[in-house]
Amino acid sequence: MKFTKMQGIGNDFILVEPGATELDWSGTAIAMCDRRFGIGADGLILVLPSEKADVRMRIFNSDGSEAEMCGNGIRCIARYALNRKLVKPRVGAISVESIPGIRKVSLSYDGGELTGIKVGMGQPEFAPGEIPVKLTPGTAVPVQDYPLVIGRNKLSLSF
Repeated sequence: MKFTKMQGIGNDFILVEPGATELDWSGTAIAMCDRRFGIGADGLILVLPSEKADVRMRIFNSDGSEAEMCGNGIRCIARYALNRKLVKPRVGAISVESIPGIRKVSLSYDGGELTGIKVGMGQPEFAPGEIPVKLTPGTAVPVQDYPLVIGRNKLSLSF
C-alpha cells in the first residue's frame, strides 16, 4: 500500500488514496498508526473523490475510531491534493468534504509559492448537549471550572 506521511502543527497523519480498495479501515488505522510496530501517526486519512467538493476525507484516529474531521488533517489533505494535482485551487481556495460538511480551505501564495493553508472550522459548540460529555443538569454554558475527578486527581474542566 502506498502512503504519504505528513504533519500539521505537530499532528502527524498517514494519507492513503484507497481507490476501490475496501479494508477494515479502523483496524488498518490501529496497525499503521502504532508508533512501535507501525508507521506511527495520530491518524489515518483516506483521500477520496467527492461529488460535492474538490476532495473528500475520512479520518481514523490511532485508536481506530472515526473522527468527524480534524483541522490539521484537513490542512494536510489540502496540501497533499494540491501536490498530487488532484485538485485545482479556485480563487485561492479549495473545498474539502468531511462528515460534518464541506470546509473551505484558504490558500496563501507568495510569488507562486504556497505559504499558508487556513481552514474555516465552523462555529464552535459549547453546550454540554452538543459535546459528548455528561454533566450535571442545569450546568451553565459556557462551562467554567467544572470539577472532574479521575482516580485521585481532581481537574477543573472549562469549555
